[in-house]
Amino acid sequence: MNACVLYSGGKDSSLMAVILQRLGYEVELVTVNFDAFPSWKAAEESALNLGFKHHVLKADKTILEDAVDTILKDGFPNNGINQIHKHALEIASQKYKVVADGTRRDDRIPKLNINEIQSFEDRNNVQYLTLAGFGHKTVNNLSKNLFAVKKELTNMENNSDYEIEIRYMIGEIEGEETSLNIFPEHVQSRVIGWEENE
Repeated sequence: MNACVLYSGGKDSSLMAVILQRLGYEVELVTVNFDAFPSWKAAEESALNLGFKHHVLKADKTILEDAVDTILKDGFPNNGINQIHKHALEIASQKYKVVADGTRRDDRIPKLNINEIQSFEDRNNVQYLTLAGFGHKTVNNLSKNLFAVKKELTNMENNSDYEIEIRYMIGEIEGEETSLNIFPEHVQSRVIGWEENE
């Protein structure tokens, strides 16, 4: 059975892809893009280095614009990122009957609550899988044995999180300073291949 994993190129979504593949699913990694900035490139590189198929799912730019409006109104990104994540899941469910992502038990965003998950599955007749039973430490320990990971300050070229297109659009509307205030610099981990002993 085919399964897609919403893919950023990070450890969490990479681990979910490996788990599903080893359980017998035909896994395809997908990155949703709103055609504001080619944020999918880093994820594609990570996916190909791991030997997975990668697809870009194009989404309506107005979804991104609405999320950016929410973020600028709120002054913080949580609600806007959740808006985008819910739309990304809906888009993926139009093509796949098993939709997964790398959200963990201790993630704050993006994240669906149990009622939202039930509604999503029922409305779209899909299975939705996450790393909800896994915490940050567990994912790090498992990933250490599987993946070669590069850690560096996040930038527009090394990251395929929703944040990238949001940052780009905020920069275009309000300027780079506003974008950095909402999304301060931080270290990002990106999977660049398999750990050599794997």
